[in-house]
Amino acid sequence: MNKEVKPAPAPGASRRRGPCPFERGHPIPEDSPDRRAAGKLDDEDYPAYSMGHAAEILGVTQAFLRSLDAAKLLTPGRSEGGHRRYSRYQLRLAARARELIDQGTALDSACRIIILEDQLAEARRINAELQHTHRPKSDQPGPASG
Repeated sequence: MNKEVKPAPAPGASRRRGPCPFERGHPIPEDSPDRRAAGKLDDEDYPAYSMGHAAEILGVTQAFLRSLDAAKLLTPGRSEGGHRRYSRYQLRLAARARELIDQGTALDSACRIIILEDQLAEARRINAELQHTHRPKSDQPGPASG
């Protein structure tokens, strides 16, 4: 009974054999599931992080994340099994909440501050967009002065 035992791959080592389809020179077809998955990684609103992973990334407890959900600051997505899933955007809000709470701000006050900061950032983004789209063209003649 001499079974050959293969060593486990090193942590982080790829188990894939052959060339990686994501390397340069190997374009991913538009309709490929790999391209759709890669697009989700770029989407800051895609709920990619489990509660445990989100808590680990932020250095907070899962109870803290649940408290942000209860306070209505975050509404995490849900997996098919009903588990909370967080987006990168939600992780940024949670990190800001942790920062304010660590400075002594009450949870409900921290949530209100974050909501107002977020609304201000969105208003500034819209304002900049409108200024850009309604800017007069410099190549058009102005009113005649006389």
